[in-house]
Amino acid sequence: MIAAALAAFLATIAALQTLAGWRAVARFAARMPPTPGAAHRPPITVLKPLHGDEPLLEDALASLCRQDYPDFQVVFGVQDPADPAIAVVRRLQTRFPARRLALVIDPTPHGPNRKVANLMNMLPQARHEVLAIADSDLHVAPDWLDRLAAALGTPGTGLVTTLYAGLPADGRVVQRLGAEQITHAFLPGALLARALGRRDCLGATMVLRRATLERIGGFAALVGHLADDNVLGQKVRALGLEVALAATVPGTTVGEATLRALWRHELRWARTIRALAPGPFAASALQYGIVWALAAVALSGAAPWAWGVLAGAWIARAAAGRGIDRALRGRRVPLAFALPVWLLPLRELMSMAVLLAAFAGNRVEWRGHRLTADRPPRDPSDQGSPPR
Repeated sequence: MIAAALAAFLATIAALQTLAGWRAVARFAARMPPTPGAAHRPPITVLKPLHGDEPLLEDALASLCRQDYPDFQVVFGVQDPADPAIAVVRRLQTRFPARRLALVIDPTPHGPNRKVANLMNMLPQARHEVLAIADSDLHVAPDWLDRLAAALGTPGTGLVTTLYAGLPADGRVVQRLGAEQITHAFLPGALLARALGRRDCLGATMVLRRATLERIGGFAALVGHLADDNVLGQKVRALGLEVALAATVPGTTVGEATLRALWRHELRWARTIRALAPGPFAASALQYGIVWALAAVALSGAAPWAWGVLAGAWIARAAAGRGIDRALRGRRVPLAFALPVWLLPLRELMSMAVLLAAFAGNRVEWRGHRLTADRPPRDPSDQGSPPR
């Protein structure tokens, strides 16, 4: 019975954390100004490393081409001359003839992190001092660049990053499970972490000045690490500069067609985070209230009070999810389709299973390549950042 009571206590803590995350998202959304308010709009080069024709790729890249910003350039990069993403870029060049869209095809390897190697090949084509590095699957609002510029213009800021929400590619259940984890677990968790003093660099969007990149050793300083975003954030903070969070929430495509594919993707995230910050990562198990409540039901012999704890944890999780969606609605955020309430236990059980599996090894699969999740030299204030 003591074990059942402990599980119930942990379920209660998790429910309170879930509600706190909801509040954090609501407060962040309320502080998002209707207009970006950038006093200075410097020319920006957006670097977009590509690999394959991913689900919704053209839609995501087209959202970048629709930016309401006076002067920007986009440099796309691939490493394989036969990459199907090339055809997508060619279509965009035809659809948006007024935009400066460059394509770099260069297979030169520079290190184990192929995304960073791609960026190194693309950088010579960048025309501007301000560089925005964005993942290929990011869907952005027309004022995305304005909001990035406003954040970078804050005194003392050396690097700008953003939150992101999950966007299922076609609405199938496995994609909604993935989007649920991003929008209703990662996103509020990242805000709670910032409230506790962490300043993680979230790799979906990274914006900095070229001079800052040169001061930290350029992309060459990142190419040896899987968690390049984490290393970049550490190095910028070591210069005495702030990692700021822009007032925008893009959507990221969740395109996995099978549960196995989603498992591999989430396991890569988990093992990378575990390598960076094993203690906080292990403590993240406390956020899964439904799992702990199910444990209380099992350990108590299905006592009525334990069923009440389960109902409370389930209601808190469902209410927070709906509340987060309402808070972001109207803020130009591409939202995930709502996950059916009855699937929430499955989502939490899978999350706990991924967490446990993360401690069973350090090998990850990334775009067809097997890599080792590393733990780079740490800044004392760093607690790790969730890679994608």
